Amino acid sequence: MEENAKHASALSYFLSNFNISLSIENNVEDVVKALTSNQTDCVILDIGDSRGNEYQVIESIKSYEGLENLPIIIFTERNLSQSEELKIKQYADSIVVKTAHSYQRILDEVGLFLHLVEEKNNSLENVRTKTLGSLTEVLSGKKILITDDDARNIFSLTKSLEKYKVEAIVAMDGKHALEQIKQNPDIDVILMDMMMPEMDGYESIQEIRKMPKFAKLPIIAITAKAMIGDRQKCIDAGASDYISKPVDIDQLLSLLRVWLYES
Repeated sequence: MEENAKHASALSYFLSNFNISLSIENNVEDVVKALTSNQTDCVILDIGDSRGNEYQVIESIKSYEGLENLPIIIFTERNLSQSEELKIKQYADSIVVKTAHSYQRILDEVGLFLHLVEEKNNSLENVRTKTLGSLTEVLSGKKILITDDDARNIFSLTKSLEKYKVEAIVAMDGKHALEQIKQNPDIDVILMDMMMPEMDGYESIQEIRKMPKFAKLPIIAITAKAMIGDRQKCIDAGASDYISKPVDIDQLLSLLRVWLYES
């Protein structure tokens, strides 16, 4: 259950490579309807800043006959307080906080509940090869502008993307990004750090959106973990999507695939 359709598609794509079948819902009614009409082994409930009713959601699910013992994994980018975590654990079976390796954590947790651990370990390399191939088909030859004032972040992202035959273009700040866009009008997607000197990500995105040619160009905002509530600010500025630091490469690749495949 996830309110952000693109994030749901990205996670669904990642898990589908491990022979896990997913159904995506965005409200309690649809979740319960899906659970009562289909054989479901596990629920992943994403709780963002805007939801706030996670306890009621879980209670609603568990109140139905036959769903009392259904495993529920909470997936969140919120920094939970100890009291919040203790309360959630009364209802849910596992909590995964979105970090640099959260997609792998989700896979591990789902694997435990679906008894896929042995199968996953035995076939991991084959799956990675398959995933690499399908990702390369979508990403190969694509031109991606990486905008970040930290050279270490640029190096890390570039290194992760180059194996998929992506052409990475670099900008160290917002003004540089605008120059790169004018010099490379065939850019397919932009990764935009939001906190930069000179011209920050918000202003940069707004300037890019003023150019008719780039009105619908996929722009993924890279936000700091502490910027609670600023994700909507990114969308309001014109970002297509967002991902939090530290960047989960599996999530980023899956998001890129979703945006580039659809475009």
